[in-house]
Amino acid sequence: MSRFAKWVVKNADGVIALVLGGVIALVAGFDANIINSNQVNGGILLTLAVLAATLLRDRVRAGVVERDVTQVMHQLAALDDKVAGTQHALDAASNLRVLRGSAIGKALADARRDTQSWSFKGGTGTFMRAVTLPECIDRARADGRALTMHLEILDPTNEDVCEHYAGFQRSVSTTVDGTGEVWTAGRTAKESFATVLAACWYRQRYRLLTIEVGLSPTITTFRWDLSSNCLIMTQLITQADPREPALLIERGSTYYDRYATELLTSMEQARRLPIEQAAKSVPLSDEPSVEETQKLFVALNLPLPAAYDDTAVSEIIRKAVRPKNPYGRS
Repeated sequence: MSRFAKWVVKNADGVIALVLGGVIALVAGFDANIINSNQVNGGILLTLAVLAATLLRDRVRAGVVERDVTQVMHQLAALDDKVAGTQHALDAASNLRVLRGSAIGKALADARRDTQSWSFKGGTGTFMRAVTLPECIDRARADGRALTMHLEILDPTNEDVCEHYAGFQRSVSTTVDGTGEVWTAGRTAKESFATVLAACWYRQRYRLLTIEVGLSPTITTFRWDLSSNCLIMTQLITQADPREPALLIERGSTYYDRYATELLTSMEQARRLPIEQAAKSVPLSDEPSVEETQKLFVALNLPLPAAYDDTAVSEIIRKAVRPKNPYGRS
């Protein structure tokens, strides 16, 4: 009974119209003298007015419902966008890892294992020349596959950038590194010259190697190593500090593609050397001579400074073909 009463209250206007119409019909049917035609017409108009009010109320309610439904749909669409954005962020984060201590060396070793390409951007390429370059070539030779390498290092002829880099290294540590040397502007230049020489030397000894060297007029505080499978960004300091983190970004991540584009764009702005042409025109011995080395750098349009005597050139040769790991580990 209470349910019926609630229904009557909720639909009062319709019930009133129904009752009015029924009463008028009954009265008029029993005795036409009880009410006249004007009263009947008035009753009909009143009933129609109630019906009209009922229709208007229903339309208003329908409009409110439609508006509410539209708002809900918009909220659901916004929620879908947020869910999609969150999923994208989670997917990207799953391809990012922060490394510390020995995990950095292991990640670099794993990256070198099966890579078909390597892009480097950093200081003078000292670690690149001592570890990455020979190891990647050895693995490619063992598999009989091609290898492509892009190296962006500091311009050894730019005295300002060499001094700036040496000052940065000395601000981190004033002690010797794994090579037994401290950083000076002179050492910086020789390390870069040695990396260029090593690129040509290895190019002549592995014909499936394609190598490009670009000289940069600015320093970076990070070392970038991009393999076929991942990018590893480490702080550009010679004394490896286990507290310093590195960032590993796996291929498949948006960040991997973005940083690959960054390295490519940076390389395009560097002064690129004709490595292929020079390597073909100036043969290098297993232990390059001073004369061969000087001729090579002339062919590269990068002549060694006139102040370099035979001892200085021999030092560059040693650094190129018998390099020492500055970090004391690989």
